[in-house]
Amino acid sequence: MQNYSIFSIKLSSVSGSGKGGRVLKEDILEYLKKISSVSDTRTASETKCTTQESVTRSLATSDYTEPIQGFRKAMVKSMTESWDIPQFVYSDEIFVMELVKLLPHMKEIGSAKGIKVTYMPFFIKAASKALEKFPILNVKVDEACETLTYRKSHNIGVAMDTSNGLVVPNIKNVQELSLLEVAKEMNRLHELGKNGALRQEDLIDGTFTLSNIGAIGGTYTKPLILPSQVAIGAIGKVQIVPQYDLYGNLIKAQLVCVSWTADHRVIDGATMARFSNTWKKYIENPFLLLFDA
Repeated sequence: MQNYSIFSIKLSSVSGSGKGGRVLKEDILEYLKKISSVSDTRTASETKCTTQESVTRSLATSDYTEPIQGFRKAMVKSMTESWDIPQFVYSDEIFVMELVKLLPHMKEIGSAKGIKVTYMPFFIKAASKALEKFPILNVKVDEACETLTYRKSHNIGVAMDTSNGLVVPNIKNVQELSLLEVAKEMNRLHELGKNGALRQEDLIDGTFTLSNIGAIGGTYTKPLILPSQVAIGAIGKVQIVPQYDLYGNLIKAQLVCVSWTADHRVIDGATMARFSNTWKKYIENPFLLLFDA
């Protein structure tokens, strides 16, 4: 509260309550209380605005430090451990003309069931079908790299870019799910990830991982293997490019680029290529996935 001298007050500004409008002591005290209240409110408002402007200016023009914690801290740990794994990358181009044609129909079917369908469920289900033929890509290696644990469940992780950083929840037992069931589970995980509400059980026990960098706009990348897994795939955006078909005709083709990273201690290049070709078969002929559980 500011201090006011009685000699600085114009009596003409004070409403008198005495006889004939005389200004009494009580009137002056009441007047002082009112102008002090107004002054304090104005000062508080000005202070608040000044503070907000100071904070905004500080964030815009000054360095600031924040701790690495939560999902970011977990990512630091897993990616640091990943560098201890000898890794190699195998890349290929996959024609997706049939998948592009099929997707609108699957979107319509899914919409009727309240399920959003994208390319990703096809990529995930195709990976599971390929893992059935190449279970070595679904193993867990012990720390000393002396034993392999073959895992029957295809718990396929999906790398997600969220406000909390990179997270990799996984869809459990993909080998037992239909294409639409995979899509439904994808919807659930995406919604939880968007709201920062993923549960611990959604994040643990992954056996294989896919990353859809094409959703952001990338083409090729070198994904890093998550510890406890031996392979990961990254799929780029759908591109329209000129290509020759099997008969030598120049066509307008739609394709995606895929990059697989594998643990070279247990997986050789030929195995990775055969796995990729099997996955490719399902993506280039997506109707095959509709007849599998």
